[in-house]
Amino acid sequence: MKIIAVIPARYASTRFPAKLMQDLGGKTVILRTYEAAVQTQLFDDVFVATDSILIYNEIISNGGKAIMSIKEHESGSDRIAEAVENLEVDIVINVQGDEPFIDKKPLEQIIEVFKNDHDKNVDLASVMFEIKENAEINNPNNVKVIVDQKGFALYFSRSVIPYPRDENAGVRYMKHIGIYGFRKDALMDFYRLPMLSLEASEKLEQLRYLEYGKRIRMVETTHGSIGIDTAEDLEKARLLL
Repeated sequence: MKIIAVIPARYASTRFPAKLMQDLGGKTVILRTYEAAVQTQLFDDVFVATDSILIYNEIISNGGKAIMSIKEHESGSDRIAEAVENLEVDIVINVQGDEPFIDKKPLEQIIEVFKNDHDKNVDLASVMFEIKENAEINNPNNVKVIVDQKGFALYFSRSVIPYPRDENAGVRYMKHIGIYGFRKDALMDFYRLPMLSLEASEKLEQLRYLEYGKRIRMVETTHGSIGIDTAEDLEKARLLL
């Protein structure tokens, strides 16, 4: 089973333009993310997929591997799919470009799902962790996920799911972390299928997979992600480094 990591790296960002090229302790955010992915030693190969010649040159000039996007893309999955379309791989792991402090444990958990999936019942695997504070639960920037008894995703939403009509029901609220593992076939299906209403409404690409019947196996972790979405996040990252 050949497993690779692809880091989708878009130059433009609504909240923090050019964030991936910002300096973080003498290296750019995207270079630190790439190097962290390589250093996990979990992958047969690691690539950055980007629409920016600046990001492409940053990775290539530092001895890394990068693929230029030819088309415009709505989502990270689309960008990754174009990049791997002609590569001989089985599993593709999506590593977020703005998360230079990669935690190895969740990536290992995702890979383990596919290694144990002998009947190929899993199309995608992803990660979630429990949140308890009301502010976190009600924040629409925190994507919530509900799963069935076998850990397969039933739905993702920016809204509070499930709705707490009975607050004593013992519901746990799970936040989705945007790290994915894809079977290549499922990823290519996503690339070729049109967006439907749920994805368009919530602006969550993972809903396209569910709408077309793909099975997403969620793995619970205690490891939250540390992303850089704002200038304030960058300052925190510098202090952490």
